[in-house]
Amino acid sequence: MGQAHLKIGITGGIGAGKTTVCKIFEQLGVPVYYADVRAKELMHEQDDLKKKIRQAFGWDAYDKKEELNRPYLAKIVFNDPRQLSILNQIVHPAVFDDYNRWVTEQSKSGIPYSVKEAALLIESGSYKQLDKIIVITCPIDLRIERIMKRDHLRREEVLKRMENQLSDRERLDHADCVIRNGSNNSLILQVMELHRSFLKEAEQVSQSIDS
Repeated sequence: MGQAHLKIGITGGIGAGKTTVCKIFEQLGVPVYYADVRAKELMHEQDDLKKKIRQAFGWDAYDKKEELNRPYLAKIVFNDPRQLSILNQIVHPAVFDDYNRWVTEQSKSGIPYSVKEAALLIESGSYKQLDKIIVITCPIDLRIERIMKRDHLRREEVLKRMENQLSDRERLDHADCVIRNGSNNSLILQVMELHRSFLKEAEQVSQSIDS
């Protein structure tokens, strides 16, 4: 029997609650690929990536221990959309290849679907390789409050970071499903509903493969 494997993407603005939603999927036994976390790991692990980053941003992009100099890089890219775009052009292809390897493993193990979580899922174009896109929305004031608390940032700094991202309206143009993360919405119930529908869809695709 052929087993279908659906590739589901999750995205949303900074502070929308992507990680929280992904943790619920994980509780349901769904494998999650955290693209932003993996990008940071690859920037530590891959010599080719280190070389490209140093060529673009200078030797100080890494310290003497060959660790990524995050404050140095953040100062450059968060204040300059052009520099941020250069960094993304270097890192995204490496994450793209890494995800493809990962999702092939998930598919081989017979899992009906997996999730890829990424802040720049739309901007990077990687949404095109996925079967379904979930967009998480959340009231802006709630997001700002969350990020200020989580990252110890001032309101102006949070707004600056938000400027570098798409608006919810632009993300929703690509959405197949929407999760609303507000004070009156149950994330667990919304995730459970999507989980059931993805399992059902994977089963239907598997049956069509066999027929």
